[in-house]
Amino acid sequence: MVKKIMGTFKTNGIVIRESNMGDYDKMLTMLTPGLGKISCAAKGARRAKSALLAGSQFLCFGEYMLYQGGSTYHINSCETIEMFYHLRTDFEKLKYASHITKIICDVTNENENSYKILQLFLNTLYTISETDKNMDFVLAIFKIRLMCILGFTPHISSCKECGSKEDLLYFSFRDSGFKCGICAKFDKSVMQISRSHQRCHFLYRFSTTQKTIFISN
Repeated sequence: MVKKIMGTFKTNGIVIRESNMGDYDKMLTMLTPGLGKISCAAKGARRAKSALLAGSQFLCFGEYMLYQGGSTYHINSCETIEMFYHLRTDFEKLKYASHITKIICDVTNENENSYKILQLFLNTLYTISETDKNMDFVLAIFKIRLMCILGFTPHISSCKECGSKEDLLYFSFRDSGFKCGICAKFDKSVMQISRSHQRCHFLYRFSTTQKTIFISN
């Protein structure tokens, strides 16, 4: 949600890309719930005593006071909400976090509502940072749920053709869903999958058990 205050406005956001600009400034790409992906200039953010030092770090989630100048937003002030500290001290966790951040960059645009994508992104980062869950499985969960948000929900509860819930060892790219062994014989687009992949029906439960402090306004 965006709160406008005397020519400036306040919004939550997370830094998904940063680059140096000039001697002491930064140019940030941020994902926000209401404005989507935006570019923000952080003046003096690289100075040792800058008030923007923490809030301009990669994967910092916070509340930002912004104003718009031309095609770029400028940060007046920020209050950090979550720094995902353990991502910064564990290379393996950071690798997975960076991978999902690249995906987020590819599927988001400016001036579009990104509330659900941002919520999924934050919950996934929190899971990677604060738990010891298998990160490959967390990544698979993230990708499936992102597909659902983007409108590509696969049918995984039963055979897409006949409705059977047994022998679901094939995935149809044509029909975007599981198929049983019998129906798969008549679909040239199917790919056989292992039984472990049938755990996909748990993916829909992912976001319901995560920390809910994010996107509170």
